[in-house]
Amino acid sequence: MTLCPDSTLSLVSPSISDICQQVAPLKLGIMASGNGSNFDVVAQAIQDGRLNAQIQVLIYNNPSAKAAVRAANRGVEAVLLNHRNYQNREEFDEKIVQTLQHYDVEWVILAGWMRLLTSVFIDAFPDKIINIHPSLLPSFKGIHGVEQALASGVKITGCTAHIACLEMDSGPILMQAAVPVLPDDTAETLHARIQIQEHRILPLAIALAASSSKTTLSPIHLG
Repeated sequence: MTLCPDSTLSLVSPSISDICQQVAPLKLGIMASGNGSNFDVVAQAIQDGRLNAQIQVLIYNNPSAKAAVRAANRGVEAVLLNHRNYQNREEFDEKIVQTLQHYDVEWVILAGWMRLLTSVFIDAFPDKIINIHPSLLPSFKGIHGVEQALASGVKITGCTAHIACLEMDSGPILMQAAVPVLPDDTAETLHARIQIQEHRILPLAIALAASSSKTTLSPIHLG
């Protein structure tokens, strides 16, 4: 683990200085339900040359999601699939899978996606769905991870990037960042500091997951 030099006093594990990167860019499909800040972070990492990938499409399920505005600002096509228009989760996930396949997506990034996944989705992209969650999994699963951490009295929490599976907020862990819980923290202040670390580890976790796949790789230094 390495101590981060910034004021958030976080710890990130694993510590990566060198990683393998695909010769061909990863084809990403990003899914978001809200603000879309993690979408922006991935897009910026691509623009800066820190992540060898391209975003094929953004899928969002809430008509008012700001993620769609962020996608438009970056010239990324966004598709609204409102879960309220489908009879059940399986039907909804089938439409998502069809959309992702239409855009030739290889890896799916759940960047604040607030819907449970069914086997329809998981089976279509086995071991290629990455989720970011605001806790140190396996602790504090679910949509209120930050509030759970505060209520429990833990002194350290953080965020986790992991491969998604059928069980909520479970699956192989790719990368974690630990963030201290301060005595005067509220859900808002703690979540803001955790989100800084989400933005830090998500692009790295995508690269790490891809480097562990069977894709042809070439070395790159991430500095």
